[in-house]
Amino acid sequence: MAKPVVAIFDVGKTNKKLFLIDENYEIVFERSARFVETVDEDGEACENLESLKSSVYDSLNQVLQMKEFDVKAVNFSTYGASFVYLDEHGKPLTPLYNYLKEYPEGLKRDFYSKYGGEEKVSLETASPILGSLNSGMQVFRLKKEKPEVFAKVKYALHLPQYLSYLITGKALADITSIGCHTQLWDFNKNQYHKWVTEEQLDAKFGEFTPADATLKTAFDGTTFEVGVGLHDSSAALIPYLENFNTPFVLISTGTWCISLNPFNQEPLIAEQLKQDCLCYMHFKGKPIKASRIFAGYEHEIQLKRIAAHFDRAAYLFKHLKFNPSLVLKLTNKIPENRKEQTAFSAVSAFGERDLNVFQTAEEAYHQLIIDLVKQQIYSLKLVLNEGVRRIFVDGGFGKNDIYMHLLSSSIPDIEVYASSVSQATAIGTALAINSAWNANPAPTDIIQLKYYSAIQRTL
Repeated sequence: MAKPVVAIFDVGKTNKKLFLIDENYEIVFERSARFVETVDEDGEACENLESLKSSVYDSLNQVLQMKEFDVKAVNFSTYGASFVYLDEHGKPLTPLYNYLKEYPEGLKRDFYSKYGGEEKVSLETASPILGSLNSGMQVFRLKKEKPEVFAKVKYALHLPQYLSYLITGKALADITSIGCHTQLWDFNKNQYHKWVTEEQLDAKFGEFTPADATLKTAFDGTTFEVGVGLHDSSAALIPYLENFNTPFVLISTGTWCISLNPFNQEPLIAEQLKQDCLCYMHFKGKPIKASRIFAGYEHEIQLKRIAAHFDRAAYLFKHLKFNPSLVLKLTNKIPENRKEQTAFSAVSAFGERDLNVFQTAEEAYHQLIIDLVKQQIYSLKLVLNEGVRRIFVDGGFGKNDIYMHLLSSSIPDIEVYASSVSQATAIGTALAINSAWNANPAPTDIIQLKYYSAIQRTL
């Protein structure tokens, strides 16, 4: 008998994956693809939209023909801040512009002077000023720089909703994409921001639809439910929201280390926005206060510097164990190790340190993690509120023994756990529409936890 499954397309910047997940949330099939990037009209690298479209159709056709699986539903999660502009026939009118594309200063000035200034717009939309990463600014740019193209735009869909559109033919908008550092959503009024309606953009975003909604769709002779798609950062939080009721903060660590607090509903203030705080959006429509630092990226850069200085291979540091006596030695050698960081900094103190003061590579690496944890604690406290008793750390730093011990010792009143969910984004995307495809309730044992005790106060 065919096994009931949900098909999840998980589209990252580098890897594009398709997972089949069964009713017990076991991944029973996985397919991965990587595409060669193409370029936009300015010669800048961007996603190959045609390859992505073909891959979605080909992969779905493949799994629908597998006799051992019965596909009950399909859903999508992708990176954010990326718009696909469609004409009346559903054909893309432009490349999928890269969210790192430089934003013209003149246009930026025009926009903010028209709509009340950077601080006002930033506060109302819970979005730091991020140029093209504020995806609403991409739509504004297209309207002002290419009015003849914009005139043909029937729909402007964020990437998850475009993938859903490929299957359903329905143009939909979803709060996890619209509400995340886009400058499109007014968090105070819980509606599109005034500038969006003044520029007459809201009609182009499709019908606003709950993130857990599905649409019965026939595709290639098979009928199944199709989700509206989710922003990947919001999707990765869903397993935690489903498994834990008591207030927590999730520190999601990768290139960026993002502290997500779904239990902090206080509006962002200007000072927080200047310190790289923002709001993501819960798939049920509540703001998720977040702060972020570029710590994973800095870790890689500084690790290479340490490895080169001490003539060691960088990979050897991955499995270094926490050495409390070395931390004590460093605390005596570098007195500021005893103090908390008291001001926001985009980078840690380690980049300015002279590596000659360290006797060994292990000593230098412990200092790097001390500095990164200080920066992390400062960033975390920007979104921490009363009642949070647990911190979960997932991603790369959750596997770093030194980082986890130093973090738990720096916040001894809060329980600290390394957590892992295999393919958290895909699992969260499936959980969002669980009732549409799964005869069972959502499981409560998806997350593996490892507790780090703060018995030894090292800092």
